[in-house]
Amino acid sequence: MVNASSQSTGDRYRNFSVAIYARVYEVLKMADLDWLRSRFGVMQRYLKVDKVYLETHRDTIVAEDTLIEQLRRFFAERGVRTSGGITLTVNERNRFETYCYTNPEHRAMVKSVVELTARHFDEVILDDFFFTNCKCESCIKAKGDRSWTAFRLDLMAEAAQSLVMGPARAVNPDVEVVIKYPNWYEHFQGLGFNLEAQPKIFDRVYTGTETRDPERGNQHLQAYHGYQVYRYFDALKPGANGGGWVDTGGMRDIDRYAEQLWLTLFAKAPEITLFDFRQLQRQISATDRAAWQDQATEPKLGVGVDFDAMMAPVRREDGTWSDDATIALAAGTTFDQVDSVIGMLGDPIGVRCYRPHHATGEDFLHNYLGMLGIPIDMGPEFPTGAGTVLLTASAKHDPEIVDKTMGQLADGKNVVITSGLLRALQGQGVPGHRIEDIVELEVTAAKVLVRDYQLGWRQAVHAESTILVPHIQYLTNDSWEEISGVTQTTGHPILLMATYARGKLYVLTIPDNFDDLYKLPVEVLSRIREVVMGDFPVRVDGPGKVSLFLYDNNTFVVESFLPEITDISIILSKDAGEVRDLLTGEELSGEAQMDWRQQPTGEVRIDTQVGPHKYRVFRFAGG
Repeated sequence: MVNASSQSTGDRYRNFSVAIYARVYEVLKMADLDWLRSRFGVMQRYLKVDKVYLETHRDTIVAEDTLIEQLRRFFAERGVRTSGGITLTVNERNRFETYCYTNPEHRAMVKSVVELTARHFDEVILDDFFFTNCKCESCIKAKGDRSWTAFRLDLMAEAAQSLVMGPARAVNPDVEVVIKYPNWYEHFQGLGFNLEAQPKIFDRVYTGTETRDPERGNQHLQAYHGYQVYRYFDALKPGANGGGWVDTGGMRDIDRYAEQLWLTLFAKAPEITLFDFRQLQRQISATDRAAWQDQATEPKLGVGVDFDAMMAPVRREDGTWSDDATIALAAGTTFDQVDSVIGMLGDPIGVRCYRPHHATGEDFLHNYLGMLGIPIDMGPEFPTGAGTVLLTASAKHDPEIVDKTMGQLADGKNVVITSGLLRALQGQGVPGHRIEDIVELEVTAAKVLVRDYQLGWRQAVHAESTILVPHIQYLTNDSWEEISGVTQTTGHPILLMATYARGKLYVLTIPDNFDDLYKLPVEVLSRIREVVMGDFPVRVDGPGKVSLFLYDNNTFVVESFLPEITDISIILSKDAGEVRDLLTGEELSGEAQMDWRQQPTGEVRIDTQVGPHKYRVFRFAGG
């Protein structure tokens, strides 16, 4: 069957498409076409909608065939494509109760829902919950002596073939089935999300890029995660990551919502899905309105939520806002602002990181590093071609990780490992293939509160806050402290370097509380970035919570997640040339960098600023 026709080019964003997901609860309400016409009309006034996902099942509620076809005709008449959506929950409100895939009745229900949906749509997406958290007697028996992780990985790979792909293709040979993964990838394997097998089974993957509130939300995901998770899933099935998915959950202010949208697009997602039809109707709160008024007078210093532009269409003569002041308005204004920016950017690039399938260890640390201005490019294969590879504790799940590290160093390249990975590897393996065969270090049981730092032999730095770090024991002159945490007369390595063959191994000490990384002084972060990003022609110095997004056409984006105007410095290699702000046309000039001996380093430093919750877009001439 053929999907409904798409909108004309004039009604589309130029660099991405926008979809709206409608839960089955709202799909049932759409039987009242007057209700649907009214609410979708408001959305279309402010959003250029390419597609609507019509959910056919959630919480054992199933939409009927006649309603599905009626709605497909409704949206086709408005030039909007429709696709099917399935959420495989028994009761989402009961701690996301999923189907039991060892229960014959549950398996039959899943199969029938898939067949129903595939009959109506050439594209079907599974929303978030194609996993299992069931531990019933049937599952306990089927598990046997395996771990829950091993059992569920096998079970859900089988279910993908037997209950989804097979039945869907049997009723509609043209159907494409997409698995949408949520944002908590570090823990997927424990529930049966199989990032090794499933991307090969399904036609495409889709990415949950929602990060919500990192402080009050129960996931505590860092803002950078919204960018990095899309890039990671793109590496799982290159060229077949359908898009990013954002909701309004846990949103304290409109800045946080808008950031999620443009970060998804900075990752070059071709489509962004707004969850959901109900949430887009939500009225903008009085709290949001007050926040906008307070921030409307702040200096620009970049692009953020454009309050005046956003509210102009809904502001009455008396200063009040019309009922059109909804989340759809906020999303549409954000897309209008960012569309031209996305067209300027090439393909994302970053520091190559390796996370083996089904790995755990230092959960989500890559996103904290991304919040320190280190652009992350993570994938499931060891990046042998990279000049520098960054490895966290999750790399311990590869039994050949030490050998691969040795090979990288023997080729004259660099490897940066975290103290968590060093701790996991020390004392492991057989002679000749141990981390101690590269350098003899030990992450001890000692913990130290650090507030002062020594960079090399000359620069001392004092921080505003103390952080708790593990103490690493090393052998003098076998490895060297690039950065030391100082407690009066005692030193504690923060960044160690050891040579091996033609390469260099660095060990970065990670605080027990990852949040303490944001307390590191700018000078310390600068040296860390210099080591980790030595292969790149540009980097950005500044405090934590300022991120850098790099692209292969010499463009880059700097975004601040801080609540105040922030000083930053753009550091350019000698071949990078001049820098231009692509949104203002301003050419930025700087000064040659000097080392501690006052000798030119070959780099140029440009000092500038970025506003709170804003981003700036630049291009450098060469490099």
